[in-house]
Amino acid sequence: MTSSSKSRQIKLGAFLPGGGQHVAAWRHPEAPADGATNFEFHKQLALTAERGLFDAYFLADNLTVGLGAREGGNGKIAGFEPVTLFAALAPLTSHLGFIATASTTYEEPYTLARKFASLDLLSNGRAGWNVVTSAGDETARNFNRDVQPNHAERYARAHEHVVTVKALWDSWEDDAFIRDKKTGRFYDKDKLHDIDHKGEHFSVKGPLNVPRPVQGHPVVVQAGQSEDGRGLAAASAEVIFTAHQNLSSAQEFYRDIKARVATAGRDPEQVLIMPGVAPFVGRTEEEARAKYQQLNDLILPEDGVALLNALAGQTLDIRGYPLDGPLPPSRETEGMKSRQALIRQIADEHNFTIRQLYQWVATARGHYTVIGSAAQVADQLEEWFTNEAADGFNILPPWLPGALDDFVDLVIPELQRRGLFRTAYEGRTLRENLGLRRPENPWTVARSTVLAAE
Repeated sequence: MTSSSKSRQIKLGAFLPGGGQHVAAWRHPEAPADGATNFEFHKQLALTAERGLFDAYFLADNLTVGLGAREGGNGKIAGFEPVTLFAALAPLTSHLGFIATASTTYEEPYTLARKFASLDLLSNGRAGWNVVTSAGDETARNFNRDVQPNHAERYARAHEHVVTVKALWDSWEDDAFIRDKKTGRFYDKDKLHDIDHKGEHFSVKGPLNVPRPVQGHPVVVQAGQSEDGRGLAAASAEVIFTAHQNLSSAQEFYRDIKARVATAGRDPEQVLIMPGVAPFVGRTEEEARAKYQQLNDLILPEDGVALLNALAGQTLDIRGYPLDGPLPPSRETEGMKSRQALIRQIADEHNFTIRQLYQWVATARGHYTVIGSAAQVADQLEEWFTNEAADGFNILPPWLPGALDDFVDLVIPELQRRGLFRTAYEGRTLRENLGLRRPENPWTVARSTVLAAE
C-alpha cells in the first residue's frame, strides 16, 4: 500500500542510543549508566518503541572513540555495532523496523551488502541502511589514512557505493532457489547474475552470496543537507533524516528534495522526509520545562565545550574564552559542513553565549527541540506535517527510558486522536509500514520484457 492509496499519516522513527541523546543523559537518575552496552536495556527500548507503533528503531554509529568523547556524553563513547545489535533484537520483536548506520567511506560494498541482506532475512523484512559518508580525521586514522577524504570525494564514492550495493542485492532473482531434493536442483542458474561493476572507486564482480532480501532492498536512508548530501538523497534515498530549527527551513529542504527527486525520474511520494525532533513532554508545559532544566543542570562545562568543538569540525578551540561570552569564529572543514553551518546559525539567530549555545544543542546536536504538553508537542508535529515540511519525524528522546515512555504514553495517543498516526501496523515489513514499494529485480523485469515481445 502506497502513501497515495490511503489517508496520509505521520511516520515515526525512534532514535535510541542506549547512552541517551542529551550530552548529560547518562547522568539522569532514571537512566542506566551502562545503557550503551546493556542489551536488556536495548531490548526494553525496542519493545517500548513497538508498543508505540513506531516504524523503526534508528541508530547512528561512530567509527572512533574520540568523536564520541568530543561530542560530550561519555555514556556513548563505546557501544554496540548497530547491525549486530539489531540482529539480536529482531527475533524479540515482530513489526518494528531496524535502521542501522553504515559508512560508504570505510566499508566495502560487498561486505555491507551481505550484512544488510542478512539482517533483512533475519528480521523477515524489517531492515534499513542509513547511508553515511563518515567525517573526521580521527576516523580516517582508524582506516589507513592520515586525513579524511574531502567532502566531494566522499559523496562521489557514496553515489557509486549505493549503486553497487543495490546491484548486489539484485544479483539473485526472487525465485532463484528451487531446493528440489528429488531432482537435486538447488537453484536456477539463469537467475543468478554477476554484477561486473567497474567504476572509479569500486570493482566488484559479484554475485552476492546471500539471497535477495525479503524487501528486495533494505530501505535506504540518508542524512545530509549540504549540496552534495541533497544530490545523494535525491538519487538514491527512500527516507531522509534531516535537522532543522524552524518551519521555513524545513519547508525549503522538503520542497527542494521533492523537486530534485522528480527531476531524477523518481516518485516524490516514495521518498519520505523525516526531520529529527527531541521532545520534552510533560502533563503540563511547566512539567516539561522542569524536565528540560533538570537535564541541562547536569551538563559539565567541559562536555558542553567539547560538543561545540565536535560539531564545528574540531576547529573551534574555545578554551580560555568566557562561557558567558559570544562564540568565536571558526573555519569551515571537510567534515559535517551542514551541521557546522547550523550551529553557527543557531548562535547568531539567538545571540547565544557559549554556555547558552551548548545548553541549546546538548539535547539533540542541532535537531529541533520541543518542550511542552502532549497537545503542544502534537501541535508542532502536525504543523510541520501538514505544511510541506515533513512526512514524519525521527524522535530523539533526550534521555532514556523516561523520555521515550513519555512520548509513547502521552503524545502517541494525542496523535491517534487527531487521526495523524496509526492505531495498528499496516504490514509486517518496514517497507509496508512506511508505504514504500518493493523494488523490482531488473533481471526479472528484463526477462519479462523479452518474453512479452516474443
